[in-house]
Amino acid sequence: MNIDSEFTIIGGGVAGLAAAIGFQNNRIDFSLFEQADQLKGIGAGFGLAANAMQALEYLGMREDIEKLGHHLDSYKILDDKGKVLVAPNTKTLSQKYNQRNFAIHRADLHLYLLSQVETQSLHFGKKAIDLTQQKGFITIHFADGTTHCTKYLIIADGVKSPLRQKLIPTAVPRYAGYTCWRATIDKSGIALQNGSETWGQKGRFGMTPLTHKRIYWYACINATFQNETYRDYTIADLRRHFSHYHDPIPEILSHTQDSDLIWNDIVDIKPLRHLAYGNILLLGDAGHATTPNMGQGACQALEDVAVLMDELTEKISVAKAFLAFEKRRLQRTRYITKTSKRIGEVAQWENPFMISLRNTILKNIPSKMSQANLEKLLSVDFMTINK
Repeated sequence: MNIDSEFTIIGGGVAGLAAAIGFQNNRIDFSLFEQADQLKGIGAGFGLAANAMQALEYLGMREDIEKLGHHLDSYKILDDKGKVLVAPNTKTLSQKYNQRNFAIHRADLHLYLLSQVETQSLHFGKKAIDLTQQKGFITIHFADGTTHCTKYLIIADGVKSPLRQKLIPTAVPRYAGYTCWRATIDKSGIALQNGSETWGQKGRFGMTPLTHKRIYWYACINATFQNETYRDYTIADLRRHFSHYHDPIPEILSHTQDSDLIWNDIVDIKPLRHLAYGNILLLGDAGHATTPNMGQGACQALEDVAVLMDELTEKISVAKAFLAFEKRRLQRTRYITKTSKRIGEVAQWENPFMISLRNTILKNIPSKMSQANLEKLLSVDFMTINK
């Protein structure tokens, strides 16, 4: 059997493209397959915390990415009247590790990563649906009936990965219990300087400034899975729903068009027992999809790639490098997934008594404790964990 490429990446998201850049920089033969006919860089915004910037530093992309992102000095959690519940000092942590926090539009990051990969290594319109393993190689089967043979397989096609579910049939997306709308508005005239997330009885509302006077926002409401009422929600519905929330939430919604809305239920996957399966490795959301409550989805994908490239530079077999990757990443990604799930559950409380109790506790958390938890989350020195 002829081997088509030494490494094959399935998925052209943040994890897949960053891995492609890492392989390319290390002169490792690879091919990347993406199910979309073309990558347009759709989506809204997300955070690149200090740990993500540290990973980008290792991968040689930090300076370029910083030019695309909006620097965030602080981030606050508020109640629905706008009163501060928690205000972790992200600036102090950034100064300690010499890495800043940024917000970036998904399209800006995606298109930058895509621009760094040689086009001959990219293959679009190729949905991987199955795989078979033989001695010395893996055959990937695509929806169009074609196949591709490779020595090593990187599965990075997201939370709904068909290939992960072939390997682990029980690893299916897990609904978090709330649904989410996202959008980016442009030139609204709203002077938003820093990010915040508001917790109230009717749901959560987050907002973050982006470059070029854009604002990214999201709203989460408790709901049944694939709720038909919320599926048809318009901006007018969201304006009514959040009408009593503090400024500038009503103003942000008034500057949003129905065509700007992206709606989806929030899901993750239950933490897996393994990320490495012989010559196959799960990367990013395919291996440890998390709810967005800690803003760590893309950050953990970038950490994955930095650690993987670090292991592949060692003088060991690829299979051993995959196992070493798993040792370094499994505990940390489990912590992120489990903690994010708990935060989401508490943030989405609707009972007035429990909300009052939660808010009182949050307001009285000692700053040192809050800072310690933040430092554990960001773990800018993640490259040394279990090495």
